[in-house]
Amino acid sequence: MNSASIPFIIGIFLGGGTGSVLRHLLGIWLNGRSTLPLGTLAANLAATAILAWVTLRLTERWPDGHVLPAAMAIGLCGGFSTFSTFSADNHRLIMEGQWTWAVANIGINVLGCLITFACIAAAVRR
Repeated sequence: MNSASIPFIIGIFLGGGTGSVLRHLLGIWLNGRSTLPLGTLAANLAATAILAWVTLRLTERWPDGHVLPAAMAIGLCGGFSTFSTFSADNHRLIMEGQWTWAVANIGINVLGCLITFACIAAAVRR
């Protein structure tokens, strides 16, 4: 299927909307419980796990150009993960003088996502 086709675009649109709503709900549920923005962290870790599974397992079943992997990888994970909110969270922490929390947040998000992807990759390849 052409990546610019209407079904492909609609799949990405629906996945992106779903991911955005999930991220919003995680933020409502988790943010404010800690100085660390836990909703953003949870969304990024979950989106990374889903993306690892989609790129390593789902694409084996459906070839390039199939709407399902695109809807999940580009749409769902793109809407669910959030580099912009991650950046805003760190900016807020820095402006509040909470440099230690900002550095911890950056490290936990980046390393956590790398470790998450590696763990899912190892599990999928077994």
